[in-house]
Order: sequence, then C-alpha cells, then structure tokens
Amino acid sequence: MEKTIQYKTTGTCCQMMQVKYDGDTIVDVDFLGGCHGNLQGIKSLIKGMKISDVINKLSGIRCGSKPTSCPDQLAKCLSEVLQSI
Repeated sequence: MEKTIQYKTTGTCCQMMQVKYDGDTIVDVDFLGGCHGNLQGIKSLIKGMKISDVINKLSGIRCGSKPTSCPDQLAKCLSEVLQSI
C-alpha cells in the first residue's frame, strides 16, 4: 500500500521533501526549494530503489562547508520511514 511522508529539512536550501513509498521501495519524491536540476536527478535515480539502499548511498554527504546536504537530509527522511514500517 502506497504511503507518503513529508519531511521538513534543516540546514539546506531545500525546505521540504515529500516521499511516496510502497513497503520498502521508493515510488516518487518531490522537493520544495533547492537546486532543481540536481534534485530532479536524484529523484530520477532513486525511483524504484529500496529505501535502505538509498540511505546507504546518500547518508553523510555534505554540501560545501555545511554539515549536511539535500541528499543527507533525504537519507534522514528515509530513516524515519524505515522506523515506521
């Protein structure tokens, strides 16, 4: 059954993420703010992937001198999803 989570990010240009998932698979993701081209690329790459695989690939990525990034925030969002399933 498809579910959706909205996640308010911190420390990034993207302010909000909305992830649709079915079980442990990502169906779709949308971003509010951030670098449109890069985030559309991430969206295209992760559709159909297992949530745990995306977390492993994106967790800990930094944006310049910031302690986080949009991919890292997406990994944090997906970690919340894993806790709920």
